[in-house]
Amino acid sequence: MRYLPLTIPLFSTLARPAAAQTPVPAWDEFNSWLATAGQDHMSPVGMFMAADVVVKAVMVALALASIVTWTIFIAKLLTLAVARVRLRRGYKRLDVAATIKGVQPRGRGPLPAMIAAAVAERDSAAPGMALAGIKDRAESALSRVEAGAARRMAAGTGVLANVGAVAPFVGLFGTVWGIMNSFISIAETNTTNLAVVAPGIAEALLATALGLVAAIPAVIFYNILSRAINGYRVMLTDAATLVQRTLSRDLDRSAVAPSPLAKAA
Repeated sequence: MRYLPLTIPLFSTLARPAAAQTPVPAWDEFNSWLATAGQDHMSPVGMFMAADVVVKAVMVALALASIVTWTIFIAKLLTLAVARVRLRRGYKRLDVAATIKGVQPRGRGPLPAMIAAAVAERDSAAPGMALAGIKDRAESALSRVEAGAARRMAAGTGVLANVGAVAPFVGLFGTVWGIMNSFISIAETNTTNLAVVAPGIAEALLATALGLVAAIPAVIFYNILSRAINGYRVMLTDAATLVQRTLSRDLDRSAVAPSPLAKAA
């Protein structure tokens, strides 16, 4: 029984549930990490926190430009992929049908709009009208649909071109401003100690690096999207040509079809 006083506290301790630990919010952890990183003046976060207001504005603008660049690139790639698949499927469907009669424009996209424009021109023709005029008007309508689809697909790519052209100079502006602050620090402290000069130069180089980080992907993405959009324009031209050829075939067939009186005779 002399071991009973020892065993009872032991089992009671094991039986007690562990104290619930209060989880630290993610925002508090981020603030703690930011405060710790900001104390190191040679880290990117520390250089940003210690930078001048103008240099900070330049860095934030370049970071936002980089985010916009990646967003436009990913969105345009997905949009192009979906549009190419839809256009390819519609092209095969119309090519197999070999006639616009009975082909109903389904879904949204340039090819259904082309078929609808061709059908509208065919149905708006009065009896006895020249077939050449119908074909010319349909060709004009198809060209406008094709141009509009290409223009909508290319929308937004100009932002990539602007970022690729302007971002290095914006970063250079931040570089010049940071170096100017370094010279001002030298004049105020009357010393060329590296500890006085280095922070300003580091801020300047960080602004230059951010400018390149924003500009280089923008130029690469712009070239990739330009080639992809040019290929999509070729597909649009092929689709418009197919619709025009199919409409012309239908009109010629209706022109040579025997009249009901000839059939009765």
